[in-house]
Amino acid sequence: MTANVLAGELRLPLFTIRLDGLITKMMGETAAKLRLVFDALAETRGVYLFDELDALAGERTLGNDVGEIRRVLNSFLQFLDQPDSPSLLIGASNHPQLLDRALFRRFDLVVDYPLPTRDVARAVIRNRLATMSPRRWAWERVDEAAAGLSHAEITVACELAAKEAILSEQQHVTIASLIVALKERRRAAPGVR
Repeated sequence: MTANVLAGELRLPLFTIRLDGLITKMMGETAAKLRLVFDALAETRGVYLFDELDALAGERTLGNDVGEIRRVLNSFLQFLDQPDSPSLLIGASNHPQLLDRALFRRFDLVVDYPLPTRDVARAVIRNRLATMSPRRWAWERVDEAAAGLSHAEITVACELAAKEAILSEQQHVTIASLIVALKERRRAAPGVR
């Protein structure tokens, strides 16, 4: 969401780098693809989001890879060191503890988004369901279902509940469908109980 907002505010296109399409099994191929991304980054001004950065930039000392990903990380760090790019590069991770420490030095700013408090989660839900909000809120049940979820996961749950209401030709989201959607996000979110 942050990358989207920044791109909009800067009136620049947003490019999301899909790491699943970047990382390959062939030795040297991932670094070559990475080179192409950074060439584009230098040529086309925009906001570039490397989502799930931990897949690419995990701690080199963990010893759980065969060396190729370390070489890719070294290439990535070198590309980040290239001066004067007209673009904004954003890295996102749900697991910052897995990121290599050298990566943090390459970014001008590191922003930590803690999980939302109960009041913030309620504000996110009210905002996302503004035109379709339930007739009556059962906040205790909603709070319990939303606890431990990120802003993005709560947003996705609200969108799922709204979609269900639209497909069922209802004008309002039901508390039951919102709670089901929140619980689905909980099951889909790794590490959330």
